[in-house]
Amino acid sequence: MSLRIRKPSLLSRILRRGALRLYKMQGWKAIGEVPEPRRFVIVAAPHTSNWDFPNLLGLAEDLGIRPHFMAKQSLFRWPYRNFMLDVGGVPVDRKGANNVVDQMAAEFAKRDEFMLTIAPEGTRSNVGKWKTGFYHIAVAAKVPLVLGMMNYGNKTGGLGPAIMPTGDYEADMEKLMAYYKDVVPRHPDRMVKNITGKESK
Repeated sequence: MSLRIRKPSLLSRILRRGALRLYKMQGWKAIGEVPEPRRFVIVAAPHTSNWDFPNLLGLAEDLGIRPHFMAKQSLFRWPYRNFMLDVGGVPVDRKGANNVVDQMAAEFAKRDEFMLTIAPEGTRSNVGKWKTGFYHIAVAAKVPLVLGMMNYGNKTGGLGPAIMPTGDYEADMEKLMAYYKDVVPRHPDRMVKNITGKESK
């Protein structure tokens, strides 16, 4: 089922143009191919800076995609609602028995195109290991993980390989660590280098 794409508000268009201008001024270049069908979880890593968001908007524009991201329901009230929807926000209810994994799996089920961007670190600080929600969402929705990245070392960013989760989290994370080991974040000291937090054998 295709959901109708709403026309962005004037404020959203102005803020988006400003973010794209900053992105282009910095000299970024988008790389990678967009997998088909366009239903997957984009792993947004490493995430160490607020600059990642405007750069994401620029990279998405260059790649011709409209990624979405999760945000708490309270951010979708006036006066932020239109802007949050315009930039791809999807409200989630974290109260009571509402399971975020199930909510996002349901979103995938009702959309023909849905590229959900998740930063596994969950914060811009080094948290020691990744949160696993992004993985469980991909498993529940039966969609691949597409490795997104921003390499501040050479100002390239975009989409890497697509990996279908097997259900063996640690084995799958080994593949992700191999890909991200050469990616330079804006703040390297905040980067989580050991995704699972477990000692290597």
